[in-house]
Parts: sequence; C-alpha cells; structure tokens
Amino acid sequence: MQKTIKTRAGREVVVPTPDENIAINAGIEADPDTCELSAAGFNRMRPVGRPPAGVKRPMLSMRTDPDVLAKLRASGPGWQTRVNALLREAVEHGRL
Repeated sequence: MQKTIKTRAGREVVVPTPDENIAINAGIEADPDTCELSAAGFNRMRPVGRPPAGVKRPMLSMRTDPDVLAKLRASGPGWQTRVNALLREAVEHGRL
C-alpha cells in the first residue's frame, strides 16, 4: 500500500516505496545528462530570477471595471508594474 502525506495546502502527495526509490535512483544514475553536485559546486550556486526589490511595496486590492482590467492584463507581463508607473506619474505631476 502506498503511503500518502497531506500538505498544508491540502494536497495529497504519494510517497515512493523503497523499491520505487531504488528504481528512480537507478534511472537517475543511468541518465548521462545528470551529475552529482559537489559541496563546492552547491556553494557556488546563486538564486535565479528576479532580485528582491529595494523597497518593499505594500499589497493593494482594488475594484476596477472588468474591461479596464482585461485591457491591462492583455498588455502582457509586467502590466502591474506599468500601472504603478502610470499612478506614480499622475502623483508626481499633481493630477492625483
């Protein structure tokens, strides 16, 4: 019988049996594209992705018209940053 664990989010994760772990590890060892990472290699690793912002921005929740939100989202990734820039410009020019 397979063991499952429940995450805090409520998802169930199936835990591999010892035999399944052996098969998984054998497959990893047989893969020519994998390699064991040394401690020195692990210590040289750096996070990938966006660096933390210099200023912590507070979360905002607001209501907008559905068509306005659809148009903003349709402008592609980074739409929230662009909205922030528009609001900043309005504040700096005394329009708000």
